[in-house]
Amino acid sequence: MKKSIYFSLVLLGLLATGCKKGYPVDEDGLLITTRSDCYVSSFEILGADYQTVRSKAAVVDTTAQTVTVEVLFGTDLKNLYPQFTLVTDAKLDPKIPGKVDFSDLSNPKKWTVISGNRKVRKTYTVNLSVQKIN
Repeated sequence: MKKSIYFSLVLLGLLATGCKKGYPVDEDGLLITTRSDCYVSSFEILGADYQTVRSKAAVVDTTAQTVTVEVLFGTDLKNLYPQFTLVTDAKLDPKIPGKVDFSDLSNPKKWTVISGNRKVRKTYTVNLSVQKIN
């Protein structure tokens, strides 16, 4: 019993000192760091059943700031869930709250990647196409 009380006090002390104030955070409560890297490292797109609907790997071009992805024929383009993997400490704007409507293929969707230091912003265009049936 004495050991568990001692352990609890030590743990409480560590938690209290580990939450120092003064670290900069952004409007989302995320830590602002010194990292200026700003890119998408990979991309996935899921259907309404949360399974991939890609017909092949998405192509992320960090120079052109584009993501090119082909989805399977018959995919419901109004109910897709895009998932971005970003460089460490970066964030995405706008946030993806849930399903996204990609049905207007002539109007590609755009998201901005914001670096960890919040000073670099790069807008990525997601070009989606549907697999052709031969």
